[in-house]
Amino acid sequence: MSASGQSSEAQDRPIIELREVKKQFGPVQVLTGITADIRRGEFFSLLGPSGCGKTTLLRLIGGFDEPTSGSIAIDGRPMAGVPANHRPTNMVFQSYAIFPHFNVSENVGYGLRSQRIERGELERRVAESLSMVGLEGLGARAAHELSGGQRQRVALARALIMRPKVLLLDEPLSALDKKLRQQMEVELRQLQRAVGITFILVTHDQEEALIMSDRIAVMADGNIEQLASPQELYSRPVSRRVAAFIGVMNFFDAQVLAEQSEGITLEVAAFGKVEVPRAQIPGKMNGSRATVGVRPEMLTLLFDESDVAERELVGEVVDVVYYGDMTYYDVRLPGVEKPATISMRNTAGRRVLSSGDKARVGWGAESIVVLE
Repeated sequence: MSASGQSSEAQDRPIIELREVKKQFGPVQVLTGITADIRRGEFFSLLGPSGCGKTTLLRLIGGFDEPTSGSIAIDGRPMAGVPANHRPTNMVFQSYAIFPHFNVSENVGYGLRSQRIERGELERRVAESLSMVGLEGLGARAAHELSGGQRQRVALARALIMRPKVLLLDEPLSALDKKLRQQMEVELRQLQRAVGITFILVTHDQEEALIMSDRIAVMADGNIEQLASPQELYSRPVSRRVAAFIGVMNFFDAQVLAEQSEGITLEVAAFGKVEVPRAQIPGKMNGSRATVGVRPEMLTLLFDESDVAERELVGEVVDVVYYGDMTYYDVRLPGVEKPATISMRNTAGRRVLSSGDKARVGWGAESIVVLE
């Protein structure tokens, strides 16, 4: 094979290959057998509740712990026995770990100084890294003079200056206030696209993962429940657990009436008889019972007599939450104990309903996804 062929093959290979990775701490099985590939140059997120194993998996990739069994390869190289400081990775920790007695430049260049790089090259790379994260001209600023967002950028610059193939991010935005966090989500995504290296983010914040990621692995009980793009996870979750963790979902009990090659016929609580195509059944069916999910925006309130929908049912508004641009209604539907949440955009001239009002609810067969 030619050198160019080898180069192409290397580029096509996943940057990280996880094969049956398990981790046990004493009697506790934290990871139960993770198998996944992480692509070169993608923004990849590990998403899940506390205790699901996402931070443990990140630490195994970074070499801070060793798996109990299974294998991890980075850029085609097995990582068994390779310590953290010899791996082509770098980590940004939740606490940032900024040295308080160093200024910004000294913090950013800390890792390079141990490599005995010539002073001019060190200064050039520090300046380059500060420019990447928008801190030009702040090299002499003392650590205690930095805001939360600036400390986060310093931690990123210190990691990027080492030119890792993979940047590991352990909930780096969790200490920021909401407005700054939203700003940094956009900046972090833009930074990843600019530098072109693989970012792996650990987060329990679904919105954060949806905004920044190319793909997301939703974790539960030490394994990956679903690995997909943000759009697929949101619109086609494979299980009730994934659907409940990603966004808001209304759940309804259903009875399987018939199954055909192109889909299934269901009797859905409140909605009646519905034919659902295969594309809306991402998971596995088990038996004659099923749960279906409907996102709040896939239902609509019909305010005027002239408003029409493919199908319609009538309920009663039991709660209203007004957000300015959006209003969320909890609507009690016939034959269903828990009210359904419906989101409506507040457009010019559209009134806001009140608790106790009758609500005409429009929907279509495409609104439904069959979960289990």
